[in-house]
Amino acid sequence: MHRSRMVTISTYCAVGLWIVFHTRTARSEAYEVDYQENVEYGTGGGEKLTLHLAKPKGVEGRVPCIVFIHGGGWRGGSKDMLAPAIKEEAARGYLAASVGYRFAPKHRFPAQIEDVKCAVRWLRAHANELNLDRERIGAIGYSAGAHLSMMLGAMDSADGLEGEGGWGDQSSKVQAVVAYFGPTNLVGTYPPVSKGLVADFIGGPLEEKKDLYERASPITYVNEGDAPMLLFQGTKDVLVPYDQAFQMATSLTNSGVPGRVEVLLGAGHGWGNEEMKRTHQVSRDFFDKVLKKGT
Repeated sequence: MHRSRMVTISTYCAVGLWIVFHTRTARSEAYEVDYQENVEYGTGGGEKLTLHLAKPKGVEGRVPCIVFIHGGGWRGGSKDMLAPAIKEEAARGYLAASVGYRFAPKHRFPAQIEDVKCAVRWLRAHANELNLDRERIGAIGYSAGAHLSMMLGAMDSADGLEGEGGWGDQSSKVQAVVAYFGPTNLVGTYPPVSKGLVADFIGGPLEEKKDLYERASPITYVNEGDAPMLLFQGTKDVLVPYDQAFQMATSLTNSGVPGRVEVLLGAGHGWGNEEMKRTHQVSRDFFDKVLKKGT
């Protein structure tokens, strides 16, 4: 199958099914929502970086935050696709952001990682005006966005890749991660189409740039004290082999990082209907437990 077609499929699976669930489900909002589009959070490669932001109105005290990161093979997709999702979470009392980032192959590794890190730093730098609790930030992503979310949960400041987008005095690490069908170890076995996507992201094949593949892998950075993680992975995923989730589970276990890996038998690179509703609710419960401390 032609690569561009596979990217389209990946983008839809990564975000489209979530939107269908949100837009077709009646909402009982606890809070009114203040929604802002294209808020500039920094710069990267000479380009302005923007995010969509949803804030709950009338909440007393500082609120936790969820950062949403769309998929698309590091080369496509849009933060617009997750606008309904961030509004839903703001209605539940979270500050929520859908982050835009630079795309490969024009912008290669570590551009995408630098950008999402910058977004987290921007949120912390503006915590007072946003009514944000700096110590309760989570990230959720789909496909390539899941990869970036896991990087935010595993990397420490000493690991680098912070970029020069701004707000360098703030931490870019999050305190909880939910990852839907994301690659965890780029130094692994992938189908040909995925090898092409990763090569475009990194800037060359594994044989020539193994050190960069390792630096771009969330599994490289896992250690004690990392963010609790919830991973979802289908056994018939045509882009991300399900052993990627097992590899991450082993690494998290060895490092004593709490969390859960759920393997969906027969599921592909995304799923819908009742299964998506169920995993969506599991994700919400996970964030509530970690970021709202069970309240």
